[in-house]
Amino acid sequence: MDSFSTSTTPSILHQNLRTNSSEQPSAWPNNSTWQSLVVPCFTMTFGAISNLTALGILAKSRVRFHRRSKAPFLLLTVALLLADLAGHVILGAFTLAQRENIEDAFCQIFGASMVFFGLCPLLLGCAMAVERCVAITQPFFHSAMVTLRHMWRVVLLLSSLALVLAVLPLFAGGTYTPQSPKTWCFLRIRDPQSPADTNLALAFSVLGLSALTFSLLCNTVSALALLQARLKYRHVDAEPSVRSLRRASSTSSSSGCSLDVEMLAQLAGVTVVSCICWSPFLINILTMQFSQRSSTHENDDFMLMGVRMAAWNQILDPWMYILLRKAVVFRLCCASYAQRPTVSENRTFADAHGEAFSLQ
Repeated sequence: MDSFSTSTTPSILHQNLRTNSSEQPSAWPNNSTWQSLVVPCFTMTFGAISNLTALGILAKSRVRFHRRSKAPFLLLTVALLLADLAGHVILGAFTLAQRENIEDAFCQIFGASMVFFGLCPLLLGCAMAVERCVAITQPFFHSAMVTLRHMWRVVLLLSSLALVLAVLPLFAGGTYTPQSPKTWCFLRIRDPQSPADTNLALAFSVLGLSALTFSLLCNTVSALALLQARLKYRHVDAEPSVRSLRRASSTSSSSGCSLDVEMLAQLAGVTVVSCICWSPFLINILTMQFSQRSSTHENDDFMLMGVRMAAWNQILDPWMYILLRKAVVFRLCCASYAQRPTVSENRTFADAHGEAFSLQ
């Protein structure tokens, strides 16, 4: 799975493809075996540490998510990071264990794992975008209807969907085959032998692209809603009577709104990274199903480039949560507002921002 290798074994697969490829420059002619083991091990370890670090940060900040309206997002985020972590470890182990001639049974398991761990993060990221969009635009409905139990069901449903697509080639037609340069396995993207091969490749690419598109749409709606709220409360702020009534609740509203902005910033970062990393691979798969041509050297190079780009997705995902935390977002988004002379001396910084955002 050109693209899936990116979402779960991104860098691991990327480095392995590069070091094992016949086109690899012979800068280390006597150390090819050593390099083919050390580089994938390093990238797998780095990816796993990144995801574990992000999980640790979420665990330390879980108190801030105690509100019922924030807990579903935390659950989805943990599920996403666990999927990335499992993908790094499992697919990384497969990459290290493979041989020059991949056995059929091994290839089937490898390919199914690539599809599952590649599709899971995309679907979970889409679910996170939808959850935040509902929470920001329809806070009362979200508070009443979206619970942790519902989110557990969503995680189970999306994981089951990815699992079904991954195991279909093992039972209902289609197959996993070694992909150039014969170092990984994925669905039969080129030269399909049956309609099932084409349908499975189309299902994978359409599901992935739909998840990315829906995530972008939901994040855009959420950002516009937050911007609209900011403009609204800046206008209301001009009325002294309203300002005095709102000041009492400014501290709590500031805390809630700053967390909304932080979560949206992290989610936007994950979505942008996923789009950049996955779009070339997914679009390439989609176009190839409608214009089937014999495999060429240029096509193989483009597919490898798509896999390498996708491989970075699961390493960059956790860094969105490591870097885009409250402290960083607060400085980037609020520093200029804090320096404005229009904020009166008897008004705290939290007061000003509590009026700027308050949706839940």
